[in-house]
Amino acid sequence: MAFRFRRSARLGPLRLHFGRGGLSSISLGGAGASLNLPVGRSGGPRTTVGIPGSGMSWSQDWGKEPQRRQPAGAATGLPNSRRLRAGQLDDFRRSCQELLRRNLFESEGTGPRLWESRLVSRLLADPSLGARIRGQLALIETPEAMEAYLQRASSQDDVKRRAHRCLEAVATAHQLALGRSWLEA
Repeated sequence: MAFRFRRSARLGPLRLHFGRGGLSSISLGGAGASLNLPVGRSGGPRTTVGIPGSGMSWSQDWGKEPQRRQPAGAATGLPNSRRLRAGQLDDFRRSCQELLRRNLFESEGTGPRLWESRLVSRLLADPSLGARIRGQLALIETPEAMEAYLQRASSQDDVKRRAHRCLEAVATAHQLALGRSWLEA
């Protein structure tokens, strides 16, 4: 938990709010309704109306548009990023699993050569690999382990991150196996 410093002082109907860097904002009003004007902080004016003592209040920001978080970038080859309604996450997981299955297991992909020869398990047994790489390879030790990892995703962005990690792990395993001459190029 980060250390914070806040202090306020009344000057007639105004309340001055101070932070570590000096004056941060000025409030006008009291319990039930107030207008907060930023001085030494970002953001625009804010109006707050509430029921004193209840803990219930409503705030409205005015002026500057609040900064919104940027959505996670699109992972190459994965479905388009859009917000899902309830019940659509399972379908999204299945579509990502199907995409991974097609790209990694079918045709002449890298996956079948890694898993049929148990090369990922051999790499995991190598003590010279660092903990980060071993953790990455553990995600894809078997096709079932990779699918279970994808099933544990809790949101659309999490599904995409996990699918992307699986693709990166397969590429890493492929490079390591080539470097050890366990695979032909």
